[in-house]
Amino acid sequence: MTAVSRNEEYSFTKPNRKSVTLVAGFGVDGDVHAGATVKHRSRVAQDPTQPNLRQVHLIHEELFSELRAAGFEVAPGDLGENVTTSRVDLLALPVGTLLHLGDEAVVEVAGLRNPCLQIDNFQDGLLKKVVGRDEAGRIVRKAGVMGIVAVGGVVRPGDPIEVELPGGPHRALGPV
Repeated sequence: MTAVSRNEEYSFTKPNRKSVTLVAGFGVDGDVHAGATVKHRSRVAQDPTQPNLRQVHLIHEELFSELRAAGFEVAPGDLGENVTTSRVDLLALPVGTLLHLGDEAVVEVAGLRNPCLQIDNFQDGLLKKVVGRDEAGRIVRKAGVMGIVAVGGVVRPGDPIEVELPGGPHRALGPV
């Protein structure tokens, strides 16, 4: 893990922290998006009783390198993620993958982040770099994955991440 972030207030970015505490079934303690039911404003407007599959947002640091090469200034926490990873192919993981973060915490991967227009408000043109189409015309989402906290614990930058794949057959990630 290269960074951990949280924000008590609604804003697009999240400040980096020395540590964050993950709470089982709830999310990142002190983060505006934590809760057993949905907290993202658009989802609350649809149905506030929906389970929160977006308790923890993880982005791979390699995306930031790709975006910087395209002329954007993006650093950990800037896209609203809670955990910035390195050397873990988050986008290729199947639904139900368990990510062991640090000594105790476990996050179950629920799906892909479905980026919104706020990304363009952060930096014009950025949305087209994190959502695109492949050669076959299928939508490709690159803005990380969302998960729920299965086991709580404190996580810090530098903590290891262990990937535990679910039993097969594997289901590809879709937007949540």
